[in-house]
Amino acid sequence: MNYIETTNWLFNQLPMYQTKGAIAYKADLSNTLALCNHLNNPHRYFKSIHIAGTNGKGSTSSMLASILQEAGYKVGLFTSPHLKDFRERIKINGKPISKEFVVSFVEENKTFFEVNSLSFFEMTSGLAFSFFANQKVDVAIFEVGMGGRLDSTNVIDPILSIITNIGLDHQQFLGNSLQEIATEKAGIIKSHVPVVIGEYVEETKPVFERIATEKLAEIHFAQDKSFPSFESDLKGDYQEANKNTVLTAVSMLRVYFSITNDQIIRGLLKVVKNTGLLGRWQILNQHPFVVCDTAHNAHGLSIVMNQLKNVKYDNLHIVLGVVNDKNLNDIFPLFPKNAKYYFAKPNVLRGLDETILSAEAKKYDLFGDVYTSVKEAYDTALQSASSNDAIYVGGSTFVVAEIV
Repeated sequence: MNYIETTNWLFNQLPMYQTKGAIAYKADLSNTLALCNHLNNPHRYFKSIHIAGTNGKGSTSSMLASILQEAGYKVGLFTSPHLKDFRERIKINGKPISKEFVVSFVEENKTFFEVNSLSFFEMTSGLAFSFFANQKVDVAIFEVGMGGRLDSTNVIDPILSIITNIGLDHQQFLGNSLQEIATEKAGIIKSHVPVVIGEYVEETKPVFERIATEKLAEIHFAQDKSFPSFESDLKGDYQEANKNTVLTAVSMLRVYFSITNDQIIRGLLKVVKNTGLLGRWQILNQHPFVVCDTAHNAHGLSIVMNQLKNVKYDNLHIVLGVVNDKNLNDIFPLFPKNAKYYFAKPNVLRGLDETILSAEAKKYDLFGDVYTSVKEAYDTALQSASSNDAIYVGGSTFVVAEIV
């Protein structure tokens, strides 16, 4: 198989949560452990950092990777989902995994995958472990796919665990309360391994403290710490909390790595250049002002919508699409009523039909037209907007992926 055939096989061989939802979820680590054993446990050949949380995992992972790169280290970065190319998920110092490695890895292990009915994410995690070991990285940063306790990445033995924050998302898998979700995320806390908590609320702090105590893990709450104000090329308001989390993590990682303040400054200013991160309050145009963001749950969208209020414009246009398991009652109250909406279905199996989205939006006095694709909706918004208007594109990672 060539690269396209190989990635198509990965996507289609077994259901994947990112495209099909609940039927793809496997609440078990036995497959990943068996795969690691089959691969001779490549995840044991490099230092690793593990990052979970409802929002901010990608930004935090990328900030940390950028700083470590500026400090001169060879840094693996495993994130999800990708926006354009599968290889975005697995990078070393910002360079995606080679197509050749992807193809050869699948060819060599395809029989094992099929016999053991491995999921997309299990196979992809094994691919990342093998690639980072093969390339002899100094450290690899692993972003949890979903949850933590039962996530495929949770077989690693990290030098540091990070939990960014807790919000209501993926309740069908992780629980219906902040405490339940915090418990699942806190499943990445390992015995005697320090953990950084980015943000906590009254319901979640006791959960983190209890599990850290049980694991004899040193715990640090980033929101209780203060650091110098460092600029970053990531401009979303929510990045302030992520920066605090990263700076707390760096203060602890200095036990293992030599990191200067100048390297921190350069790393935070070059996140996009060093890692290729996209879709985080990403400004695409100035006249009209166009911004996109991958925020897709109430916790993230509340911050983004507040930031949007500070943008000066004559008229606001919003290109919106979501997946079909999204709780619209949680997110629609956050969106402004004084905007023209362009409703579209993201081009994935889980995309919510644009006519259904529009009908539900009307219940919250959000009005606009429907379009058969995100591109059509976006192009129409661009044609309709004057130079003093603003366009926001979001609602789902998959919507952003179609326009960046």
